Amino acid sequence: MNQSTFEKLQYEELKQIVKSYCVSGLGKQLLDKLKPSSQLKVVKNRLNETTEARAILDAESHIPFMGVSNIENIVQKLEKGMILDPSELISISDFLRGCRKMKSFMLAKEFFAPVLSSYALSMSELQNVEEEINHCIKNNRVDAQASKELKRIRRQIDLTEEKMNDRLHKFLNSSANKKYIQEFFISKKDGRLTIPIKASYKNQVSGTIVEVSSKGSTVFLEPSTVAKLNGELASLKAEETMEEYQILATLSGMIIEKNHELKMNMDLISQYDMVFAKAKFSKVIQGIEPKVNEHGYIKIVGGQHPLLTGKVVPLQFEIGEDYRSLVITGPNAGGKTIVLKTIGLLTMAVMSGFHIKADKETEVSIFENIFVDIGDNQSLENALSTFSSHMKNVSEIMKQANNHTLLLFDEIGSGTEPNEGAALAISILDEFYQMGCMTVATTHYGEIKRYSEQHDDFMNAAMQFNQQTLEPLYQLMIGKSGESNALWISRKMQINEQVLQRAKGYMQNKDYHFNLVNPDIIRKPKALQVEPKVKYDYKRGDRVKLFDYDGFGIIYKEVDAFYNVIVFHNEELKEANIKRMSLELEAKELYPEGYDIDTLFVDYQTRKMQHDLERGSKKALREIEKEIRRNKQ
Repeated sequence: MNQSTFEKLQYEELKQIVKSYCVSGLGKQLLDKLKPSSQLKVVKNRLNETTEARAILDAESHIPFMGVSNIENIVQKLEKGMILDPSELISISDFLRGCRKMKSFMLAKEFFAPVLSSYALSMSELQNVEEEINHCIKNNRVDAQASKELKRIRRQIDLTEEKMNDRLHKFLNSSANKKYIQEFFISKKDGRLTIPIKASYKNQVSGTIVEVSSKGSTVFLEPSTVAKLNGELASLKAEETMEEYQILATLSGMIIEKNHELKMNMDLISQYDMVFAKAKFSKVIQGIEPKVNEHGYIKIVGGQHPLLTGKVVPLQFEIGEDYRSLVITGPNAGGKTIVLKTIGLLTMAVMSGFHIKADKETEVSIFENIFVDIGDNQSLENALSTFSSHMKNVSEIMKQANNHTLLLFDEIGSGTEPNEGAALAISILDEFYQMGCMTVATTHYGEIKRYSEQHDDFMNAAMQFNQQTLEPLYQLMIGKSGESNALWISRKMQINEQVLQRAKGYMQNKDYHFNLVNPDIIRKPKALQVEPKVKYDYKRGDRVKLFDYDGFGIIYKEVDAFYNVIVFHNEELKEANIKRMSLELEAKELYPEGYDIDTLFVDYQTRKMQHDLERGSKKALREIEKEIRRNKQ
């Protein structure tokens, strides 16, 4: 099985769920390495282990895994010749105690679990090592009772420290020393007992300065009265360290001598932890141990995908006895892909020794390989289309498949021209059939469905569809072809019956109708419409309403070739189209007969010139200069 199969069928996600029931890193490590087995004997043994562990769980409320932890790193230190520290020795002791309790527990469960119980016979009870560690190590340090020499040394250390404290307290309580002391307490600095002395008196007190405060106002001085004792104490501490090292080395040596037994116990605890994690998972999902075979027969009765939560429609599925290839049809989002994933994941779960949620009549075959082609395999790195990627995957599968292979294809042949895709899919299915593979494929192509109906060793199946609510029922019906839901839904949506019947005919015999459309109903292009003539020719002096300026103006220059006029508006001349204005009053109504209309605009020009001169316009000055020059000429 390749990594793609594990990813597509979410096998690792299933293992993560089971792994969450482990109580130690040992069991989790073993589960990480677990892969589906293609050996019938191994699979049966795995399933039996889970069944026996489940029987123990159903009878007992607690499995004694107390103190059991992953001591692999500690054992590796020992194998490298390193000496263990007290905390590591305690971990070894806890582990050995856990093994001892587990062995006693499992041997008492021979009636429930004869095979699992027999494993405990191989577990070593290293109680002498466990007891020696507990005798020598207490409170995470080497205990004084570990050896007579260590006991003597620590007694001497205690006596020496007591003498030093007595002398230091005498120093503190001496009235002669009060003026020298900064603070009246004993301070330990760099492993030596000192008195805080005022820096100004440091040369007047006999002793050794060990440390100076950050501000320099205090020195921590070891009085000369305890200097000799401090030297004795340092010597005793060195002896203590050497003796502790000897004890730790002895204990480490005892353990490494039992390294084989210890590692055997680790393997057995790992196995027990993993098996009971499987059993806990089985109890949570109310799983069963299915029958198993190696000849390709699968019968799933009431099976459920182990990762789906909530209300799940149980799967009824069978292959391998009356037919070896199954073609599933049905609507989009009807559950076809979930069927494939359920078949694949339940098969791999059983091959891994997991119980599955199904009825007891369920039987699962083991396979050397399970290959899937599910989902969008488009590859951005290799610039392959979805279809190309599917074909690349199928090509790789074809090189590795044999008569011990389960194949799961989703929408086989899709992603290309339907006729070519269907023909290619049929050819691929036939090739895998000739190789002896067990194949389950989903499709939308009616051509593949018809091929399956005609082949003696193929079977059709359909995903049920509620024709009243237009909802998928997620139920697989073997032996039944998927209905033409597209036509049925279209009828439900009141598409013309004539259209539906014509479509049905096209589906059955490809007898296409080529009747041309009635020419009477074709729309003709309309004749070009001539721009309507302007109803009124605007004259100079007419008063007009300007749509674009929301105001009134006087025509200054009449209509040009583009139907534009010049209008006097707000003391400015503006160009406007005659379509963007309406006549308010004609000039003859506004002015008396013989009125010089030009004076309106001349006065305006004069007023404008005067205004420009007043504001210092250089342009206006140049215009006046030009006018003066013209008059002189």
